[in-house]
Amino acid sequence: MNKFIQSLALSLAFCFPAFAAQPVNINTADAGAIAANLKGVGQSKAEAIVAYREKNGSFKSVDDLAKVKGIGEKTVAANREFILVEGGSVKSKPASADRSGG
Repeated sequence: MNKFIQSLALSLAFCFPAFAAQPVNINTADAGAIAANLKGVGQSKAEAIVAYREKNGSFKSVDDLAKVKGIGEKTVAANREFILVEGGSVKSKPASADRSGG
């Protein structure tokens, strides 16, 4: 039975390849590269990202991506480690602002 499970797992691995995303610079990548590397972002959303960038200029942070219609906070969070912005480095979510008023 153990060999059957191993065989089944191997067969499924070839049928359903793992999502192997590469970091993508949302300020320079074309829609195809964005769609291929960001989870939950298909071609039409990727085209919306490129159109937004062309109209509004470069994204300043990963969080700016949520300003694009159809891209929500959940999509940004799911892809944060794969999204690059200026300088080509992965940007972390900024620390919460100090609300002490000082």
